[in-house]
Amino acid sequence: MCHQSVGLVARHVEAAGIPTLCMTSALDITKSVNPPRAAFLDYPLGHTTGKPNEPELQRRILSEALSAFVSLETPGSVRKLPFRWSEDEGWKEKAFAQGDERTPRVATPQYQCEEDRRLAEGGGSPSCAVCVPPE
Repeated sequence: MCHQSVGLVARHVEAAGIPTLCMTSALDITKSVNPPRAAFLDYPLGHTTGKPNEPELQRRILSEALSAFVSLETPGSVRKLPFRWSEDEGWKEKAFAQGDERTPRVATPQYQCEEDRRLAEGGGSPSCAVCVPPE
């Protein structure tokens, strides 16, 4: 779904009383679309929730992003997340020079690992460390 559609859908969902949060790695586009609230991660396109095969980093990014539900009170606000892809900004030059290197989208689900596939097809884990606070 394109960025414009996501922002439009988010506004309609919010109008129905359901809070939304758009995750983005394209700040200019997100600002132009003006979703109700968004979390920006300055990572390459396709990595809006972190690096592949780094579940702890992904959890930290998502937890930080989800805190926007509490901290962002003004409609259209964007929270810039404090994570860095690398120590230097060289990845940006490569991304601009080479363009989008994401894997083409296909109709069948794709998983990072066999365990992800098993959990998704089996209904997931009984408790999610991000969604369920530790006891």
